[in-house]
Amino acid sequence: VLVASNPARMVWQLEMSETFGESLERWAENPGFSHHAISDLQAPIASGTYPGRGMVIVPGSMATISAIVNGISDNLIRRAADVCLKEKRPFVIVPRESPLNRIHLSNLAALDSFGTSIVTADPPYYLPIKTLEDSATFTAQRVLLALNIIKELPEEFRYGEG
Repeated sequence: VLVASNPARMVWQLEMSETFGESLERWAENPGFSHHAISDLQAPIASGTYPGRGMVIVPGSMATISAIVNGISDNLIRRAADVCLKEKRPFVIVPRESPLNRIHLSNLAALDSFGTSIVTADPPYYLPIKTLEDSATFTAQRVLLALNIIKELPEEFRYGEG
């Protein structure tokens, strides 16, 4: 299930070399893919009865992180995060900001205390990563590990084994 914020939709083409709509059309061909508007608070993922396995917010803006920490569920991303927290489902956030100020750190610490996994998109300097795509793949694998979708990192992303 995909939900994109309005800013994400605006920068999509700059970062992805295709429009958000073009990406949606391509992804819609995959069985099991679904998309909901950020304003759709009646989407199934807004309810604790939806059988979700967890949630990832990537990238997580500090505005979204702050709203989640403070229980503000004014859009579908924030409501679905609230559902994950109350249902004790795996919840991962990849924060976007840098540098971080004390408010950011406090909010991230609060999310951690709620059971959220904080996965940063830092490159693994100790691995032989050659491209930005390799680094993004490493981060994606760390997210899958945090969600318990995989049980260990692939060999090429384990120190001393790749």
